[in-house]
Amino acid sequence: MASPNTTTTTSAAAAPGSGRGALRLLRSRLPFAAAARPGGRPATALRATAPPAAPELVEQSVNTIRFLAVDAVEKAQSGHPGLPMGCAPLGHVLFDEFLRFNPKNPAWFDRDRFVLSAGHGCLLQYALLHLAGYDGVTMDDLKALRQWRSRTPGHPENFETAGVEVTTGPLGQGFANAVGLALAEKHLAARFNKTDLKIVDHYTYVILGDGCQMEGVSNEAASLAGHWGLGKLIAFYDDNHISIDGSTDIAFTEDVLARYEALGWHTIWVKNGNTGYDDIRAAIKEAKGVKDKPTLIKVTTTIGFGSPNKANTYSVHGSALGSKEVEATRSNLHWLHEPFHVPDEVKRYWSHHIDEGASLEAEWNAKFAEYENKYHQEAAELKSIVSGELPSGWDNALPTYTPESSPDATRNLSQHCLNSLAKVIPGFLGGSADLASSNMTLLKMFGDFQRDTPEERNIRFGVREHGMGAICNGIAVHSPGLIPYCATFFVFTDYMRAAIRLSALSESGVIFVMTHDSIGLGEDGPTHQPVEQLLSLRAMPNILMLRPADGNETSGAYKIAVLNRKRPSIIALSRQKLPQLKGTSVDAVSKGGYIISDNSSGNKPELIVIGTGSELEIAERAADELRKEGRAVRVVSLVCWELFEEQSEKYKESVLPSEVTSRISIEAGVTFGWEKYIGQKGKAIGIDRFGASAPAGKIYKELGLTVGNVIAAAKAL
Repeated sequence: MASPNTTTTTSAAAAPGSGRGALRLLRSRLPFAAAARPGGRPATALRATAPPAAPELVEQSVNTIRFLAVDAVEKAQSGHPGLPMGCAPLGHVLFDEFLRFNPKNPAWFDRDRFVLSAGHGCLLQYALLHLAGYDGVTMDDLKALRQWRSRTPGHPENFETAGVEVTTGPLGQGFANAVGLALAEKHLAARFNKTDLKIVDHYTYVILGDGCQMEGVSNEAASLAGHWGLGKLIAFYDDNHISIDGSTDIAFTEDVLARYEALGWHTIWVKNGNTGYDDIRAAIKEAKGVKDKPTLIKVTTTIGFGSPNKANTYSVHGSALGSKEVEATRSNLHWLHEPFHVPDEVKRYWSHHIDEGASLEAEWNAKFAEYENKYHQEAAELKSIVSGELPSGWDNALPTYTPESSPDATRNLSQHCLNSLAKVIPGFLGGSADLASSNMTLLKMFGDFQRDTPEERNIRFGVREHGMGAICNGIAVHSPGLIPYCATFFVFTDYMRAAIRLSALSESGVIFVMTHDSIGLGEDGPTHQPVEQLLSLRAMPNILMLRPADGNETSGAYKIAVLNRKRPSIIALSRQKLPQLKGTSVDAVSKGGYIISDNSSGNKPELIVIGTGSELEIAERAADELRKEGRAVRVVSLVCWELFEEQSEKYKESVLPSEVTSRISIEAGVTFGWEKYIGQKGKAIGIDRFGASAPAGKIYKELGLTVGNVIAAAKAL
């Protein structure tokens, strides 16, 4: 049932048949001109809406999309044909008539962004990219669906397929990414647009399904989108009533439109998404007319539309139709062509996007040249954000420390880094999950990003860790020079782990600022004390897990995090005060592990003590005591395992010589994994249990993370 304030569009149902590329930015490769379109329709740069094709051509185009999906899944004997078959009309209307893009430069800055949150329906996106002229999806690519090293993987991957904005598949995540993309557009538009020159002006469109709606991350993100008034975010809800287990009636009966209205969205219902092309057009036009809130368009479709025996069933969701049903579907939709056929008239029609896309980008480049002449400083900042080029000497802003500097919690030292970086990096922004005053993440020179102040750089995410991480992934992939950070307590990475994993997979350089990193947080107890998180995140590919021990290492961690734009970083920070250690270094953090003190010679210490974070000073104090007894002891900071593993064998041998088998590690986390560095004869001091509620010093003593325990272990080796 539609909510009282929901716009509903409907039309009479008709029978079937009736109706990773190189970044090239701020540069036009084609002259600016209004190119003629095949079929006689002129290309209009910066179009608002293109006139629709003739109904017969629309029908052919839609069925082309459907059967490219059917044929690709049938050839692979794996995939999800149902959504592309049902959403083909929506996909055609959106891509052909509304979406602004340049297929020959998928990275053009002011393009509209499209996200397929229901990533299992990837063939909808692949077919549309192919028809629109993207070089990243050829016919051979469609035929290689889900194959080794294919550019058409089983779910959209932004690092594999040019034209795919974000990696989707885990349901709801893509929707939250789209909120991040829309946030980035609103923020940059507020900062850089002028009354005479609108240089940032694009929409974010996203298709999500019933599964996305059920996942909690989508509600977190939708709540924030409504709160922020992201008026250029338009979401299409593919309302097909089918999930893997069958009809959604078995578990999902809420009024989705009413929920979104309560979250501050404008809502529209297209009751006939199968053949109601005019209704889809009218809904998108209405959505674009709403400037102060995002819009959810519920489009009721039939999953597997056109399949006589499998449409509207769960069996068409995630399996090939089978040869007999493919033939029956061809007959039903009057598609009497061989597999992977694209009619010549469809090819000719869709080719207009090549000339039109070039015109769109050329006009924008001309506008930017005018902008650059009038607004030099703003243009330089926007160029930095668009290109990802960091300002010269940016890292000189990071603070440095000496052993005489005051002890401090690394979360406080982190705040100095955040504020220093925000002054020199135009695209640096972020926030916390309702913990800014505890995570110490507030940018003091900026206000809050809000509905009416979108130019500001402090983002208030509220208690929404999962949504926060996924939104930041969207911000990060919007433009290479946008560097988002987000923060919570380290133990609550468990709430946002799916977003962190997709950040790593998507090559989104988000900086995850995680404070209260150990039992050192004290009295809040084991519910808030991370134990296994360090190890579990070290096990994740393409992510840096950094645990700095003092001010210099904290600055070094941020330097590494900013430089790594193709992989995220997690910086684990202490609540308790720590001394500034002699021997630590900003630059040495880039090695992942390095010697901070050593009284041996010839690279032959008797004992190596390895520590991270707050335990490095325990290692150093224990080493000092052992040296007083005449022992030759080396202390190593292993601040980032991943970076250390990337060093040469020669360097690693210089830090951890293989012939020295007397080794001790100390870290306030599980000991599993440390055998890689201490060997079979070494001793790992850590916590292989949950923590406890008590003052930090008492917990450290009771659980054996002490100088005395390190000394005892050294003597026992």
